[in-house]
Amino acid sequence: MKEVFKRTGALTDAPFHYCPGCTHGIIHRLVAENLEELNLLGKAIGVTPVGCAGFCQQYFNIDMQGAAHGRAPAVATGIKRALPDRFVFTYQGDGDLASIGIAEVMHAAARGENITTIFVNNAIYGMTGGQMAPTTLPGQKTSTSPFGREPSVAGYPLDMPKIIAQIQGAAYVASVSVDSPKNVLQAKKAIRQAFEYQLAGRGFTFVSVLSTCPTNWGMSPVKALEWLRENMMKNYTLGVLKDAAAQ
Repeated sequence: MKEVFKRTGALTDAPFHYCPGCTHGIIHRLVAENLEELNLLGKAIGVTPVGCAGFCQQYFNIDMQGAAHGRAPAVATGIKRALPDRFVFTYQGDGDLASIGIAEVMHAAARGENITTIFVNNAIYGMTGGQMAPTTLPGQKTSTSPFGREPSVAGYPLDMPKIIAQIQGAAYVASVSVDSPKNVLQAKKAIRQAFEYQLAGRGFTFVSVLSTCPTNWGMSPVKALEWLRENMMKNYTLGVLKDAAAQ
C-alpha cells in the first residue's frame, strides 16, 4: 500500500497534554516538519521559557534548553554565539514574550541575532489561569478583567509582529494563523522562510501565530476558532510584515 502520510521524526512519541482545541499541537507539528524537511534534527536547539510553551521540551525530538520567564531570546543568543553552526529557535507564548520578555526579544531583534522566534498569541495567560495578557483585546474578559479589558485603565493590546517589523535588525517578520487548513499551510510556509533566512545568516526572524485557548476563553474548540476569526484577525495584522531580502 502506498504511504500517503508519515509522522514527522522531529516529534517524540509523547502524547500531547494540551487542552482540547488548543492549537499548540498544530504549531508544534509545523515547526517539527520544517526542522525535518530542512535536515536540521542533528543541529537544532530549541529554547523555551515558562508557560504552556515550556512543555514543548518533551515533544520535540531535538536538543531543548529551558529558560527563565521571558528570557528565551537571551539564552538563545548565548547558544547561537557560542555555537554559531547550530540552528537555534525560541518557542514563546504571548504572556511570556510580550510582558516580562519584551525587552529580551526587542533587543535580540535590534542586534540582528541570527535566531528565530516562534510567537504563539492566544491573547491570554494560559497555564497560570487565564489572566489578562499584553495581547488581550479591548473588551475581552479574563480572570483579571472580568468585565472586559478597559484600554483607559489597562492600555491597548500589543501587536508584536508590527512592533518587531520596525526594528532594523529584524530580517523577516510574519503574522499567521492556524484556524483553517489554508492558514495552516500559510503558517508552515512562513516558518520555513524564517528558518531558511537563519540558515542563510540574514539575522533575526520572527513568526507570530494566532492561536486559541478554549479552556480559558470558556468556549468549545469550534467556538474558539470562530472567536479567533471574528476578533483576533480583525485586531492583529496578518501576512508578511517585513522581508529584508525583498527590499
